[in-house]
Amino acid sequence: MGEPTESTSLFTESVPQGSLPDLSQPITSEHQQLTKSHDYKGGWSFFLILAGIITTLGSSLPVGYNIGVLNTPAETIKKFCNESFVSRYDVVLGDQWLNVLWSAIVSIFIVGGCTGSILGAVLANSLGRKMATVVTNLLAIAGGALFLLCERANSVEMLVVGRLLVGLAGGLTTSIVPMYLTELAPSQLTGAMGVVCPMGVNVGVLVAQVMGLDVLLGRPSDWPYLVSAFALLVIVTLPVLLLLPESPKYLFVVKKNEERALKELSRLRGVSTSVLTEDIELLREEVRCSEQAARAGDSNWTMMKVLRDNRLRLPLLLACSMQAGQQTSGINAVFYYSQTIFIQAGLSEKSAQYATIGSGFINVCTAVLMLKLLPKFGRRPLLLGSIAAAALLLAGLTVCMMFMNAVSWMPYLCMTAVLSYVLAYGFGLGPIPYFIASEIFEVGPRPAGMAWGSLANWGGNFLVGMSFPSMREAIGPYSFLVFSGITTALFVFQKMYFPETRGRTPAQISHICSRGLQSRPLATPELSESVSV
Repeated sequence: MGEPTESTSLFTESVPQGSLPDLSQPITSEHQQLTKSHDYKGGWSFFLILAGIITTLGSSLPVGYNIGVLNTPAETIKKFCNESFVSRYDVVLGDQWLNVLWSAIVSIFIVGGCTGSILGAVLANSLGRKMATVVTNLLAIAGGALFLLCERANSVEMLVVGRLLVGLAGGLTTSIVPMYLTELAPSQLTGAMGVVCPMGVNVGVLVAQVMGLDVLLGRPSDWPYLVSAFALLVIVTLPVLLLLPESPKYLFVVKKNEERALKELSRLRGVSTSVLTEDIELLREEVRCSEQAARAGDSNWTMMKVLRDNRLRLPLLLACSMQAGQQTSGINAVFYYSQTIFIQAGLSEKSAQYATIGSGFINVCTAVLMLKLLPKFGRRPLLLGSIAAAALLLAGLTVCMMFMNAVSWMPYLCMTAVLSYVLAYGFGLGPIPYFIASEIFEVGPRPAGMAWGSLANWGGNFLVGMSFPSMREAIGPYSFLVFSGITTALFVFQKMYFPETRGRTPAQISHICSRGLQSRPLATPELSESVSV
């Protein structure tokens, strides 16, 4: 008798001895489902792709848009603020007070971001990942409406409140959306889905730069339309967002609603639950871990509880240092200086503006490439390589700017350093911090861990925004040497403690990092059950 076929051998392994059917008879639907469940591997489904597109366009892109949109109309908006104060309060703002008001308009966006990061953990657990995202989008729409109407109402207050609302929406987005997308994804696609949110933020910054061109909405009279244009995308995508599945992991583990969780999981994967044995077993494993934690008194994870738990100290430090380090690496400062560098390299002001847009385009392209690179190379090598290259290039940019006028070709070297830095930043330091907390925290403490990481990101943004103008005035190009030093310190810490998360579950990562700074996660051998994701 010949060797059994592959399908026969799979079947015989799955059925107890003594109960084998007559193989000469047609295979029943039960047997077919058994084989399918053994062969099924989760991949890109319709709803998974749709979730990535809708959250990118309607949630993360507006965050980036509001980060970059005020650069072009800054002087026009300052003029509007002054005229509004004269007409309503009969007060003329001098340059000093006008700069104070402008700083408030810019920085209140970051204050809103920090507040939204703190609220993200509460909303994600009380409303669910999807409905919390819906609330976030409603806040963004309200902010956009205030932007559109503030000039007509002659109200600076509406502009300030609008900035606060979109900042609040931004903080909620960076806290909730990466968690939502990674929980929707099958295990081998969590890294790819984790990149979607930061990619959307990068696209938003680029779109804001492009929309600020004179040929689009860059004319002085168009500024209310420029700063509110993002709301159109949010309005269009919101009805589709309501149709997306809720996170099955949230429903199964947090809400204990197995029936709805399995229904949403089946809809998300586009197949019957009978072939989703691997996904369901992973959910049950997380439930078991959650129940064990509850028996030990580890439930109701608040931000303060996560902060006080010694076992979560190292994951929290890893997530927060990455998020804060992403901002304190000086990416916004590099973009600030880029136009000046391009002009000194011989480009016209208009060409320099296009070159700055080109830098943003590079940032977007690298985020797209990360969709392919993360599953292949993993998180650790890409992150460490990106941080090390960024630190070296920042130091090199310092030297180049010091000798900008000494040698004729030095401006071109500066321009190369800027573009190279943007490229290095995009291959790890840019996207990975946004989603890494979803891979190192289990479902229970995950919202609080994501909230702390998001808060660290916005806090780092605020710190750089407040200190960089004074630092630039005091030490000039040496500012980038400071950023280089901070980035080098980040590299040392991550090299010592950041384990590869590819192929490991959050429970496994939490276990090997459970001893805080005494943990030796790099000394832990690869687990045999790990699979490449």
